[in-house]
Amino acid sequence: MGFRDVWKEYMKNSSLHGAKFIVDEKYQYSEKFFWVVCVLISWMASVLLMQASLDAFQNNAISFVVETSFLDWKTHFPSIAICEVKNLDGVQEISERLWGVDHDFTLEEVLSELAYFRGESYHTVHECGGTDPIEGCLFSNYSQYAQLVRSNCKKTLKECQWNAEKKFNCCDYFFPMDTELGTCYTVNSIQTENPKKIKMPMISDKYTGPGKLTMEILTEANIYILGEEDVPHLVAPKSEMLSVTPFISYYRVIAMKNIENDPETRDVNVAQRSCRYPDENILDVHKFYSYSACSVQCRKDAQLKICNCTSHLMPHTPTNLHCNISGLNCLNEHYEELSVVIPKWSSHGRKGVVCDCLPSCTEIDVSIVHDSKDKGIMSDAKGNRLAIAQVEIELSALPTERYKRNVVRGRLDLVVSMGGTTGLFVGASLLSFVEILYYFTIRPYGNYLMGKKQEK
Repeated sequence: MGFRDVWKEYMKNSSLHGAKFIVDEKYQYSEKFFWVVCVLISWMASVLLMQASLDAFQNNAISFVVETSFLDWKTHFPSIAICEVKNLDGVQEISERLWGVDHDFTLEEVLSELAYFRGESYHTVHECGGTDPIEGCLFSNYSQYAQLVRSNCKKTLKECQWNAEKKFNCCDYFFPMDTELGTCYTVNSIQTENPKKIKMPMISDKYTGPGKLTMEILTEANIYILGEEDVPHLVAPKSEMLSVTPFISYYRVIAMKNIENDPETRDVNVAQRSCRYPDENILDVHKFYSYSACSVQCRKDAQLKICNCTSHLMPHTPTNLHCNISGLNCLNEHYEELSVVIPKWSSHGRKGVVCDCLPSCTEIDVSIVHDSKDKGIMSDAKGNRLAIAQVEIELSALPTERYKRNVVRGRLDLVVSMGGTTGLFVGASLLSFVEILYYFTIRPYGNYLMGKKQEK
């Protein structure tokens, strides 16, 4: 049996609509031509509709709406990160330990600059990076000197309180987090080094009312209000940061909105939903993915590309990749280029790190409702002002709305849509495509065996 005969047999017995009329010899050529035109139109319409379904699945699979039906939502207090920005006493103590009491006080500026590195190193480069460095200059191992200067948790936080009645030891729940700003101490974060997985139950609902966290800060610091997967970074917006100094009491009221995700969102690929879950991590600077962690990764990659080394405070980076004095000089020269993150679509003609980062699927929206501060409130029994900054961060109210990410076109919807289209226009099912395999492989072999049997 030749190919023509196999093809004719398949068309006569196929479950595809109109196929048998094309090859049946009892029909005139005009009738066959009519059915050829009908079948072609049906297949073309089917292909166009399937392309439309596939395009909708790839580009419009997710809907993003606002839910306003408040029921019994439990609101988790945002992550609070405290990052020290200055410690004059620590700088002086370490300087005397390294260079003695009678040292060049310019070295204190160098040490402070290294401990609280923010991308620029003016004093370090000018005093130690030239042809005639001052005596006692530091030329490498900058991360070790930074650790000597920076305060530990007990020297950063004194007393904490959740709501009005529950005081707790700050350092039992504020854990260290390595960031590009140095070591910060953070509560309610999944990015911290928390070996025992201890979490402070900071939950607000209709029984507890809006939550409030009170802290006593012992140093000059920046306080970041973040989602649990976010990290403090160099280009954090001011809405995420509160700068505090001793002798002042700060009060900040915030409002927040969470994002709820349909469980089926996990089955939609990253490009379709345009976000990543924290555990879908592709970074090496932090354990979990977030937009802020991704921007840190972009900065690290750019530093390695331009200067062949990274900042000595860059998290989870081998020490052999940390910059020495020549590397710091390179980072200083390219400060403007490395300190700004710009999206891929706006990179033309602008200086900055091109970063194509997706948001986190679980990020929160935090907005400032009210800010205030008072001087001279913290004092002891004798009326002396204490070198403490008191910080209160409170939810303005329980959230009455939240964002919801829904799947409107999943994989099953795509299969149903394509199956319905092919069934409507060409009468095809899954078994119709199995017929093709059967008639062109198994059936000819069966006919061959049957012919041999008849010959015998």
